[in-house]
Amino acid sequence: MRFAKMIVAVTLLTVAVPAFAHPGHDHPGLAGGLLHPLTGADHLLAMVAIGLFAAMRGGRATWAWPLGFVTAAALGFAAARFGFVAPLVEPAVLASVFVLGLLVVAAAPVSLGAGVALVALFGFAHGQAHAGEAGATAISAFAAGFLITSAALHVAGLGLYRVTGKAWTRLAGAATVAGGLALAFA
Repeated sequence: MRFAKMIVAVTLLTVAVPAFAHPGHDHPGLAGGLLHPLTGADHLLAMVAIGLFAAMRGGRATWAWPLGFVTAAALGFAAARFGFVAPLVEPAVLASVFVLGLLVVAAAPVSLGAGVALVALFGFAHGQAHAGEAGATAISAFAAGFLITSAALHVAGLGLYRVTGKAWTRLAGAATVAGGLALAFA
């Protein structure tokens, strides 16, 4: 049964159109970067899910996974600034919503290193996607704001877990997956 679910998930990800859920670049610079993660459903869902995912794991994951995401997103911004564009960035952004949501729903036991690698992969994709849309002007300020708000959303996810507990967190993971489906078929 688990294999069948994986086949369905992979099929959905390969046929899904890019999320293009990145409006809100009307305000370049720091203010635009601070605001943007709150206006893109893909980013909002994935960032809170990282906090939930890290809180469920506990221990060093509570700081290592959010830090891994933010660091990799910064590298994604920098790479884009210097002309490197990774392939399949938009599908990876969409996949981050699905995968993180599914991991939270399943309360999956993930090792610290595997979790860092996973969130770093997604972080790089988010950095690349948003750098491409930020434009050449004030990309550093936009990136700084974007990373600050991303980290704040991770903290919100950590806090949500602490306040609501595991059962409600798993429900939030299911809502994240549903949000990912809505984005995929929008």
